[in-house]
Formats: sequence, structure tokens, C-alpha cells
Amino acid sequence: MTEPIRLSKRMTELGMCSRREADEFIEQGWVRVDGQVVDVLGSRVMPDQKIELVRRAAAVQAERITILLNKPAGILAGPGEPGIHPAWQLIKPESQFARDRSGIHVLKRHFTHLAVAGWLDLSASGLLVLTQDGRVSKTLIADDLDFEKEYRVQVAGEITDEMIGLLNSTYTIDGETWKAAKVSRQSDQQLRFVLRESRKKQIQELCEAVGLRVIGIRRLRIGQVSLGDLPEGKWRFLRQDERF
Repeated sequence: MTEPIRLSKRMTELGMCSRREADEFIEQGWVRVDGQVVDVLGSRVMPDQKIELVRRAAAVQAERITILLNKPAGILAGPGEPGIHPAWQLIKPESQFARDRSGIHVLKRHFTHLAVAGWLDLSASGLLVLTQDGRVSKTLIADDLDFEKEYRVQVAGEITDEMIGLLNSTYTIDGETWKAAKVSRQSDQQLRFVLRESRKKQIQELCEAVGLRVIGIRRLRIGQVSLGDLPEGKWRFLRQDERF
């Protein structure tokens, strides 16, 4: 027998918003279930019931921005730690990319309630996403990605054809099977990695398994959104025509 589930959880499963946004929209009376407004937190629904956001909720979502940052190595993606600067501190008006072509006029509210969507190691650099939009966060931190992430990886050690073959193979660690990466040689000490999973230290573990030591990692692309000519330490808004 199908059991009812929390409305906020169901909204998240449907990709309508994040759990935090769902609670906010329910409290505001901006959610309809089978045409009826539901404004009580903790309300439960059946999976086959029709859930809709009223126009005001859609307008609020449209106002929430997403920012692309070229994170330098040594900057923490998540909350700050003693002696380590967090990435969000780089998101300020004077650090905006001069050639930002989004057409979005910078407002004070754009610098609040930003959440990092997807991890990037402290020692790694490149494309990092910060967003106010729960839909973007849900997409980018999902365990089963339906898009690629591309990295340029500097390594120490001789890269052989056998290593490339092993790096492109599906493998199992601690009883868990990882999807095969797409790995190609760019130069004597540089590899290109394309991943479809979201796991911390995945590149380091893969390289160590074949006898290579990672010196540097730079993320170049998430889905269809590329780092492009965004300078290190600068940020820009995600354009309306860009999709991960």
C-alpha cells in the first residue's frame, strides 16, 4: 500500500525547489495540492496528487540568481575554517568579471543566501557554482548526475597507455562500483578527466590507484556551462540561456 509522504519532500523529488524553499512556499500559501492551497508545514500527500506553485512562487524563484566563480586553489568551497578563506568571500561587487554578459544588474540581495552547489577540493581550482536557487543545488549535488564535469589534471609520474586504459575502466572500491571516467592524455604530465559522478577525492584516488600523484586539478566545465575566459578569483552571473 502506498504511504503518504511529506509535501516538502515530494516537491523536492519533483525538482520543483529545495526542501528549504518548499517549507518557505508552503508557509506563504504558495503551494496547491489538487487545486487547494496547503499552508501547513508537515502536510502529507500521496504520490499521484497534483502539486503546483502559484505564480508568486514562480516569480520569487525567477529572481534567485546563480553565480559562477573561478575559485583559486587554497580557497575553501564550503564554510570557512580558521586560517582558510571561504569562496563566498570572493563574491563582492568589485570581483565581478568586467565582461559579464548576463545583463543582470547587481543588487545587494544577490550576495545573501548563496549556497555552494557541488564540492571542489581546497587544493583544486576552477569552476564553482554558488546559488540562491534550490533547483540548481538539487541538480548539481545529486548522487546520480545526468551531465558531465570536466577537469584538467596535472600529475607526477610517467603516463602510460596501460594507465589510460585502467583509468577508463569501471572499478569497485569498498564494495561500491564507480562509473567509468573518460580520461585522455593532454601532455606528458597532464590528463583530461570527464566524470559523471559527484564524489570527493575521486580523481586523486583514481590516479593513485594507477601510480600517479596529482599535483593540481582545475575544473573547466559542469554540464554545458564552461569556465571560459573567466579570470581566477572573479565571478559572473549564470545567463538565462545557460543550462547545466
